[in-house]
Amino acid sequence: MSDAHHPPLRSYGRLKTRSIKPRQAALMETLLPALRPPTEPFDPRSLKPDAAEVWLEIGFGGGEHMAAQAQRRPELLILGAEPFQNGVASALRHIDEAALTNVRVLDGDARELMALMPPASLDRIFVLFPDPWPKSRHNKRRIVQAETVAEFARLLRPGGRLRFASDVAHYVDWALLRMLGNPAFRWSAERADDWRVPPADHITTRYEEKRLGDCAPVFLDFIRSSPSAQRD
Repeated sequence: MSDAHHPPLRSYGRLKTRSIKPRQAALMETLLPALRPPTEPFDPRSLKPDAAEVWLEIGFGGGEHMAAQAQRRPELLILGAEPFQNGVASALRHIDEAALTNVRVLDGDARELMALMPPASLDRIFVLFPDPWPKSRHNKRRIVQAETVAEFARLLRPGGRLRFASDVAHYVDWALLRMLGNPAFRWSAERADDWRVPPADHITTRYEEKRLGDCAPVFLDFIRSSPSAQRD
């Protein structure tokens, strides 16, 4: 991914804001190496052959949602990617405390991880409260772009699901426009409560509770269409 045709991906934003606590720093040295996914092309099911489904959380923040979902659903394999080192350290603490064995963690850009996996290898993708990059000149830094939506479509099996959530109104509109701009996705909402009310399987995190955005949290669930449905 670093040749002339594919320059290295650049992750924007802060990679570290404060010193990592000693216990978490130790986990970065001891636990993280065992949880990192391969750096060469791989099928995620090879990491847990008996996995009922494979999920990916993009930008897992402090790891609360990822770890709680993994604890709730031990039959799954959950992959997570986060470039923010303090968040990775926090996630490792959650994983260690719950003794989770069904989580793999990339301390880097999710796009690098996605590029390594084969088509239709994921059952679910979460993009929850990503950095909104509110200034217009920075909108291009948002994780949801036409190119990443195409990558989501490549990776999700037909019938697979993607959930986007944000408390920034402009980013909600931005994401909805780009997701619906790809014929591979269908928005599952049928009524206002479908995006206004947290889904039954959602896990609220401390970050979400801070309500740092300009609107109440909005939840957009999309379904990966089958090829035949896209032609209809």
